[in-house]
Amino acid sequence: MAPRWKGKGSEATALANPISKSISDLQSSLIRSNCEGILSGCSVLLACNPEQTDLMNQTCFGRPIITVDKDKQWFQLTLEEAFYLCYSLKCIKIVGGDHTIKTDNELWEHMTCNKASFPDFFKAYSHLRVKNWVVRSGCQFGVDFVAYRHHPSLVHSEYGVLVFSEGNENGNDRFRVWSDYQCTLRLCGGVAKTLLILLVSRNGKSVISPLLNCIDDYSVEERIVTRWTPERSRE
Repeated sequence: MAPRWKGKGSEATALANPISKSISDLQSSLIRSNCEGILSGCSVLLACNPEQTDLMNQTCFGRPIITVDKDKQWFQLTLEEAFYLCYSLKCIKIVGGDHTIKTDNELWEHMTCNKASFPDFFKAYSHLRVKNWVVRSGCQFGVDFVAYRHHPSLVHSEYGVLVFSEGNENGNDRFRVWSDYQCTLRLCGGVAKTLLILLVSRNGKSVISPLLNCIDDYSVEERIVTRWTPERSRE
């Protein structure tokens, strides 16, 4: 599927401002400022200066929160976004309610306790982010994530993403019957998206293992599901 740009000049703007460059700039800025996120239930709050606010918006990390503080812009990060910035990009630190900085393993334990599907969702999220896709929530489309080739203001999302865990029967209940696939495919087709299934394999690693002993050994298999159109196969 070719990118569906939102307006004349959008493609040129995207080529002139690659997401990879914006993420690199954001990473450098956050490291220089020694930024700290604050654990808040199933999300992380991060205060940003004006430069970082612009870069956060460019790279589509978090949701801005309206406050009366004019010197700082607060962003609410999902657990996957926060852990990606902390563990993968190593550009922020995260503190808990006791105001102490959490180690990677402590964060892993907190996030897996608050969200049972976190290990698989984080692996899928980071898999797409490493490929420089912009990843946002897919709740409004009935999927886990939606993936954009560039900033959502410039291009429509190309993929509706579902995350499956190999051997996790409880987590895959939503697609026990073929009609579930048909409904999802019709929904994705109605909004011009391709259904992408990311199958996360833990390769024998236990989710309760320390982070550094398991997450890097997870693997992701990509499967694209489309409706078969007989006319496309005719001679």
